[in-house]
Amino acid sequence: MNKSRFTKTPRLRVAICGAGIGGLILAVALSRYPDIEVIVYEAASKLAEVGAGVGIFPRPWEIIKKLDLEEELLKTTEIKRQEGPVRAFVYRKGDCEEGVEFYTLITQGNLMLFHRSDFQQVLLRRLASSSCKTYCGKRLRTYTQRPSEPIKLLFEDGSTATCDVLVGADGLKSAVRQTLMTEKAHSAQSEGRRADAADCLASIDPLWSGTNSYRALIPADRLRALYPNHRVCTQPMQYLGKDAHIITYPISKGKLINFVAFVSRHDKENTKFNGPWVAQTGREEIIGRFRSWEPEVQALINCIDQPLRWAIHTVKPLSTFVHSRVALIGDAAHAMHPTQGSGAGQAIEDAFILATVLGNPKTDRSVASIQRALKVFDLVRRPRAHEVQERSRMNGKYFCLRYRDVDFSSLRGEKLHSQLVELMETVKQNWDWTWTTSPRDSYEEATKLIES
Repeated sequence: MNKSRFTKTPRLRVAICGAGIGGLILAVALSRYPDIEVIVYEAASKLAEVGAGVGIFPRPWEIIKKLDLEEELLKTTEIKRQEGPVRAFVYRKGDCEEGVEFYTLITQGNLMLFHRSDFQQVLLRRLASSSCKTYCGKRLRTYTQRPSEPIKLLFEDGSTATCDVLVGADGLKSAVRQTLMTEKAHSAQSEGRRADAADCLASIDPLWSGTNSYRALIPADRLRALYPNHRVCTQPMQYLGKDAHIITYPISKGKLINFVAFVSRHDKENTKFNGPWVAQTGREEIIGRFRSWEPEVQALINCIDQPLRWAIHTVKPLSTFVHSRVALIGDAAHAMHPTQGSGAGQAIEDAFILATVLGNPKTDRSVASIQRALKVFDLVRRPRAHEVQERSRMNGKYFCLRYRDVDFSSLRGEKLHSQLVELMETVKQNWDWTWTTSPRDSYEEATKLIES
């Protein structure tokens, strides 16, 4: 915990619940404003990211550069920043004895790949040099906000705290979202808007996407020993098949291979998942599902020891990301399918836009001023995040070879190849916003609105 730099009352006191990528980027962005006090509350007993790889496309990388994080992050990866056309992923149809390579995805600028904990440590080092305070073991139970008083936070350990602005960066099972949507439901109910109240309550709990992912880190040396010159040691790969696909790429300066296999039951989308959402499982479970896939895939699976099975859940598109002086960002606001590699990127955009409106000198600690700033954030970010949610959902289906009722298993030769290429051209059109557009319009719009 750092000592406070404030000798007088700060312009704003911002509490951030959650020290994932979104919460920490927000803290870094707000730390640029010397009159804003920032406190991060993390539920875990220590700061350690769960998960393996994280990818950052050129669009959110612009924000990384604006926050002056580029140099430190580049030290943690073997990947060099490239401009212009870049080979991103090579695609193969892998659910057959002999795989079919059919497409190379070309992006403008490259996808930057990191070990998630490496990424987090860079952010924590930056915060260590600021006056941002960080507390672990602080899981939020609920909060209360009254117009003439600071927001009061109540944690599971019985302790309390206050703030002017509360930001829920607390992930899929967000306690902030639960209280925010409950508040909205009560308001709607009192005004006779029963349908709106029901919609708010239905937005609290995450929903199973129908997809499970199997995640593992593979030592690159082990893979090379089993399958010399495996292409994934030097090239990010995706293997597509009926109702399943695999994404895999090198991280940690080539020492590790990040492996994620997705298995989908599209008829189970938006249902309740029975069982633990994250559980360690045996390699046999993956072997059984991918038994008929090509040798390159078998080599990867044979290098896995104990994968984690994640039931991928999403958040229903919310009617708002804000209520009075409380805002949601990242997975708490718009948890989505990981099939556009944009979950982290969207959290970064949330954080930067929110910091832009809170950091503006026109925003003070009055309730009206904070509410106005958060409404601008919601207006700018929510439509875009919802669009990305839907694009990610569609990519999940395309990667499982669910495309215009085409039966890929019945096709051969040139007919198969042309249909696979058509599929991937559709994927690219659905996806290219993340390397052909800039977030500049969003933060310029937010600044214009807050100053108008």
